[in-house]
Amino acid sequence: MYFDRFDIYEAYHLWFTQFYSGFDSNYCRRCRMESKFQFSPSLCHSYENLSENGQYIFDRLEEEQYISRGYES
Repeated sequence: MYFDRFDIYEAYHLWFTQFYSGFDSNYCRRCRMESKFQFSPSLCHSYENLSENGQYIFDRLEEEQYISRGYES
């Protein structure tokens, strides 16, 4: 794995999109990422379309069952 901000961002965004349960901290983090970076994923935003590095990052998130830190309103 190597450091590439876009790979990291894409993998985290995909993780937050696919594995959230209602209005939780992962959903809040995804919304903050989208507004801060003005990110609008393509229609083909999926695991298969991540780079090899992005897939590695996503796999680590899945192994950990990553949950973003909590946010207070």
